[in-house]
Amino acid sequence: MNSIKWLFSQTQIITNWKRLVSKCLLLLVCLFVISMQPALAGIKDDRYDGNIFVIYAGNGSLIPPKETLAQALAEHKPAILTFYIDDSSDCKKYAPVVSEMQAFYGRATEIIPVSVDTLFADKTYEPTEAGYYYGGSVPQVVVFDQSGKVILNKKGQVPFEEIDDKLREIFDLLPRTESVELKRRSPREFSSQLEDQ
Repeated sequence: MNSIKWLFSQTQIITNWKRLVSKCLLLLVCLFVISMQPALAGIKDDRYDGNIFVIYAGNGSLIPPKETLAQALAEHKPAILTFYIDDSSDCKKYAPVVSEMQAFYGRATEIIPVSVDTLFADKTYEPTEAGYYYGGSVPQVVVFDQSGKVILNKKGQVPFEEIDDKLREIFDLLPRTESVELKRRSPREFSSQLEDQ
């Protein structure tokens, strides 16, 4: 009888110990969840919240660039350098413009986003390197023609239309006022067509 009582008391001790450990773990998890700070980054602040092209332009294909500036210039291909920082509100607001450039000119030009965090201030750059053209503020856009000549070099929120005008000159396209405006369908339009069938 004593051995049965002893066995019963041992199983209760083990059961109580498991309950105590599980309650402690649950308490630790609750404390961890409560102590977590919410992500406070947004498009209007200078906090880091990830790659701006993925988050604010919906276009993760820009990073990393397919080619370097040296490769694009060697191939006599027009190139667009865009200097940015992931934690700059101005760059976050400008990311959709860079994505729009890729939508219209991505196959004909090489779009090269350059994080200025990767540039070294004490290094001297060659004209075939992106750091050579960095002017000290972001966002900055530099457009090269097929011969490697700088056609546009502007800082700040450069409108898509201004870049588009320079690219139309490079590719000998009609001015925007004389050409047909291309409109892309939204994904919602595609799905509504599928629903009708």
